[in-house]
Amino acid sequence: MSSRRPYRSDVSDARWALMEPVFVAWRAARTGPGTAARVHDLREIVNAILYVNRTGIPWEYLPHDFPPYKTVYDYFAKWEADGTTQQVHDLLRDKTRRFHGRRAEPTAAVVDAQSVKTSANVAETSQGIDAGKKIKGRKRHVATDTLGLVLAVIVTAASVHDSTGGKRLLDELAASHPSVTKVWADGGYQNSVFQHGAARGIDVEVVKRPTGKGFQPQAKRWVIERTFGWLMQHRRLVRDYEALPQRSRAMVHWAMANKTSRELTGESTPTWRIETGESDRTT
Repeated sequence: MSSRRPYRSDVSDARWALMEPVFVAWRAARTGPGTAARVHDLREIVNAILYVNRTGIPWEYLPHDFPPYKTVYDYFAKWEADGTTQQVHDLLRDKTRRFHGRRAEPTAAVVDAQSVKTSANVAETSQGIDAGKKIKGRKRHVATDTLGLVLAVIVTAASVHDSTGGKRLLDELAASHPSVTKVWADGGYQNSVFQHGAARGIDVEVVKRPTGKGFQPQAKRWVIERTFGWLMQHRRLVRDYEALPQRSRAMVHWAMANKTSRELTGESTPTWRIETGESDRTT
């Protein structure tokens, strides 16, 4: 454990115990030039990534009591590329499902898409315009289980239609979670998505919007809207800052790993609301 003052985004001892075996095994398996000199604590690397994920700052603005930002980003990129990030995410998701009395592999899922603006460092070829929502940026196509935990996510230009992204999402869902046979979606998905799902043994059903006035959560689908709310608590995801779409996907995995690890250890997720009390007031 670091001797520095802790940040609110740091993992606790209990949370680190959940994910440490994956990172220790990753380091033990690495061989070749430069791997013998291991000067950086893996827990501090994870803390630094979660700090960026939670606060939304640029990498180069990492506080100086973390390892150098180039080193942290190098770990972030390596863990994304070799699947370590997803391995940690999936491990925590499966543990969370069991915590709630579910089997590790789900049988039903919910799909939806979320468009977000991009930053100036994202290439024009990697973004587009969502004509319906009037947003220029990227689109996250997400599948969750009925608890709202992420099962699959792909990131495309915002100009990619929900149905096109939905087909790719169903392909990934069928490959990674073959136990899923039922998927709920909204009316933005076309018949081609239903046919695409049927060819993979997945029954895709549209959930109709409530007809009453005012806000009403949609049956079955409200869980994925809550998931998008969880993601928006992580400021790095409010806008897409990642130059590569696969790195954007990794940021989603880190946000959900943050959420599930806190849930498993009974730790609440700090909000951005400033809490004031009598002791905070000045006269």
